[in-house]
Amino acid sequence: MTDHASRQQPDPTRQKTVLLVTAHPEPRSLTSALSAFAADHLRAAGHRVEVSDLYAIKWHASLDGDDFPDLPADERLEVLAAQGEATHAGRLSADIAAEQEKLRRADAVVLQFPLWWFSVPAILKGWIDRVFTFEFAHGPAVPPPYSEGALGGRRGLLAVTAGARESAFSDRGAHGPLTDLLFPVQHGVLWFTGIAALEPFAVYGSVDVSSERFAELAREYGRRLDGLFTDEPVPFRRLDGGDYGRDMRLLPGVEEPGTAGPGLHLAPRG
Repeated sequence: MTDHASRQQPDPTRQKTVLLVTAHPEPRSLTSALSAFAADHLRAAGHRVEVSDLYAIKWHASLDGDDFPDLPADERLEVLAAQGEATHAGRLSADIAAEQEKLRRADAVVLQFPLWWFSVPAILKGWIDRVFTFEFAHGPAVPPPYSEGALGGRRGLLAVTAGARESAFSDRGAHGPLTDLLFPVQHGVLWFTGIAALEPFAVYGSVDVSSERFAELAREYGRRLDGLFTDEPVPFRRLDGGDYGRDMRLLPGVEEPGTAGPGLHLAPRG
């Protein structure tokens, strides 16, 4: 294990650090208002908050050769190899290095974003692509995925706004369950790297929110933020917990009868 992504369990008696990553181009948007509320609420609770407002800092979303200052201009870009070498050498571009330092300091990560085309905005996907480098967030030199993981000891919360009504994201809704849509981020980014993912905080019908409804949303969001370090995380199965074979496939009969899709990867509670 390298010191690039190693992490001890946080001391529950000390002040916690929360990294809030927000992605919306309009400072007066609901996403921005919720982000500001979250930062203020967490600070009022005694936590240290670092904010990465991706549009405000003009985050470069596309992973390319500029991420690796030592890469010769005429050399073919092998992304994993370049990421691993630059991570180990401490020679990633300055913007990536700064975000990785924020992740190292963080006890929890909150991703605040609107649901665009059933996924995260491109700028947030680019933050994940560029910051979660090989040998920092995953790779043979760090703890294995879907267990302790490279970023183990941290908690993660997705705070999502969606324009459609809640019923559209139900089990029989046209859009499918929100937890299924967010599975690639909840399981494939957070839990893959060892971050214990909490149930998402979702705001539906977000196109036109009155001041009265925003006050209600703030109270609900505040309760979720209060449980950031105490609520039970989503019980994703551990890769090393005996439920998967060497081929990383779930063993037959481990799941409850009738379980399918992303639900296969949830362990029974209790």
